[in-house]
Amino acid sequence: MRASPQSVSYSAALSPHARHFSHLTRDLDYLNHGSFGASSDAVIEYQMMLRNQMEREAVQFFVHDLEPLLDDAMGALGDFLGAFAQDLVPVTNATVGVNSVLRSLDFAPGDELLTTNHEYNACRNVLDFVANRSGARVKCAQVPFPVQRDDEIVDAIMSEVTPRTTLALISHITSPTGLIFPIRRIVNELAAKGIDTLVDGAHAPGMIDVNIRDINPAYYTGNCHKWICAPKGAGFLYVRPDLQHSIRPAIISHGANATRTDRSRYRIEFYWVGTADPTAILCVPKAMETMEAMLPGGWPALRAANHALALAGRDRVCAALNITSPAPDSMIGSLASIPLPDAPPGGPPTTSSLYADPIQMRMVEQYRVQVPIIPWPAPPHRLVRLSAQLYNTKTQYDRLGAALKAVLAEEPNS
Repeated sequence: MRASPQSVSYSAALSPHARHFSHLTRDLDYLNHGSFGASSDAVIEYQMMLRNQMEREAVQFFVHDLEPLLDDAMGALGDFLGAFAQDLVPVTNATVGVNSVLRSLDFAPGDELLTTNHEYNACRNVLDFVANRSGARVKCAQVPFPVQRDDEIVDAIMSEVTPRTTLALISHITSPTGLIFPIRRIVNELAAKGIDTLVDGAHAPGMIDVNIRDINPAYYTGNCHKWICAPKGAGFLYVRPDLQHSIRPAIISHGANATRTDRSRYRIEFYWVGTADPTAILCVPKAMETMEAMLPGGWPALRAANHALALAGRDRVCAALNITSPAPDSMIGSLASIPLPDAPPGGPPTTSSLYADPIQMRMVEQYRVQVPIIPWPAPPHRLVRLSAQLYNTKTQYDRLGAALKAVLAEEPNS
């Protein structure tokens, strides 16, 4: 019989660093930081201060204070990401950044838009949308998983390039499989053939060291709410200077006919897309400062600690399920995905939607473990993807492995 959450006596095996995240549910092993992130108490308090400032005198805040505050946030983010501040603009998330770029570009019938089978579904949907609207064609490189070498990734992508390839949308770190792609090499090889790359960097900032100037993409968009631990709604878009004149925000607003000459139209348009709560992006410098202070070695130590924890968690779950690790350590950051046995036939209908696998809610209800079961590359195939953040512990991955083993053993035809 399935137990209800109320009938389970459970205490999450959190690390001492969890004191900085006091809002986390204490009776749940939260192993899904990668989906939506988690902000520290200090950042949540800072956001509340900004919201109070906004509400006390909205005209002063939006008309006079906001633009300098955004400049400060983009400056701090530029230093963190190896980008010039004037090339960065705020967006609410990476999906909005992908929309802004792809819906600004003019594609023609016969153009080919290249991506991979590891691309995030929402961003793939944008590619399909602009292709259907223009008569272009989406080509999907089949990058293998399990995978062992960077060459397998690069070769799969480059094998799909043709003279008609116009643009590539490539993840820096893949969402379903948690792989760090050799993005600088991919961007360079595509550029050598005259192909611009839009890098989907949703998971990269804060998880790994990112240097956009070194990668040198045409476009790069990412999230700050995941591994930087800023509030939800904090993202950014980088556009190479020679391309900024052609990229417009997904929402056209007052900047479209602004007559100002003190800054680029690119920044004017993206800085104001209508009245909304901008405090999430304004919290990014505070979030970076807060996370940096959590370990004596700052961000390098934090990234290394999360990487080591992700590897330990992956190894524990693989051992519990008697599964070989599907990727080398060098391709793992703070996420690790592990193939699971296919969903059984004759059970509840399987879909391509996240959080729809029948064992997803059972893991929460019966075992108090929150981790995504991802239908990839398509049902009935599936993965489990674990995350590692400072508040997690190895004990939590032992619990995950034991829970998965028990749940899978009870499935039909197991």
